[in-house]
Amino acid sequence: MDFTIVTPSLNYGRFLGECLESVAAQGGVTLEHLVIDGGSTDDSAAVAAAFPHATWRQEADEGMSDAINKGFARAQGDWVMWLNADDRLKPGALADLLPLLGKTDADVVYGDWDFIDGAGAHLRHVTAPKWSRFVHIHHHCYVGSTAAFYRRSTVIDEGLRLDIRFRYAMDSEFYARLDAAGKCFRHVPATLADFRMHGGNLSQRNFGKTREMDRILSAEKQFVESRAVRRMYGITLFRDPYLNGLIDGLLWIAAKGWKAVLRLTGS
Repeated sequence: MDFTIVTPSLNYGRFLGECLESVAAQGGVTLEHLVIDGGSTDDSAAVAAAFPHATWRQEADEGMSDAINKGFARAQGDWVMWLNADDRLKPGALADLLPLLGKTDADVVYGDWDFIDGAGAHLRHVTAPKWSRFVHIHHHCYVGSTAAFYRRSTVIDEGLRLDIRFRYAMDSEFYARLDAAGKCFRHVPATLADFRMHGGNLSQRNFGKTREMDRILSAEKQFVESRAVRRMYGITLFRDPYLNGLIDGLLWIAAKGWKAVLRLTGS
């Protein structure tokens, strides 16, 4: 089997159909689509039932990372990825990607993606630069999880999983840990997926005035998780957190500049 697509889901029935349809429409490859639902109370189960290609599994979990890990544990495809319930694969993405995967010895292969809004309209295109641990840790996570594929034999089968303690920066921590484990990352110049931006995303939720405190808390938690990734995998020169904060700012500027260089040099 060529691919395993893992979709974590919780009360996203309004978007799930588009996600499932985007996978069902993929041709020229063999795949399985595992939908791991954490206990939806909306119409998600009925939506999934309309797509016989998908395997629906509903059980309590400890959050999105845990749901994804459960899918990883059941994966049978040579290449594994997670596709959020509100995101979509591009038409023909997997068939276009498969020959490129056959020519690489990389453990993680990632491509480009488009941001779309809640209605599915295009917002902007993102071209990811080639991999740099320095940029990833000290600037930002620029590997789109919805456009990243993991070689099962060298990543999933080795027991590498998301850290369920992370709620916002779990992809950033995962990629930093894979890099630290010696895994090879490779960018391919292909637009693979649509990443949806809307009020329900974990990273976009609670922007209403009545939820201002939730927004602030979410932003602070995301910052704390990102800082934890920098401390664990990045450059830390001092024990004093204030001095490290100053260094973080300088490293961020340097990493941003290096990212621009990577864009100029291509994939």
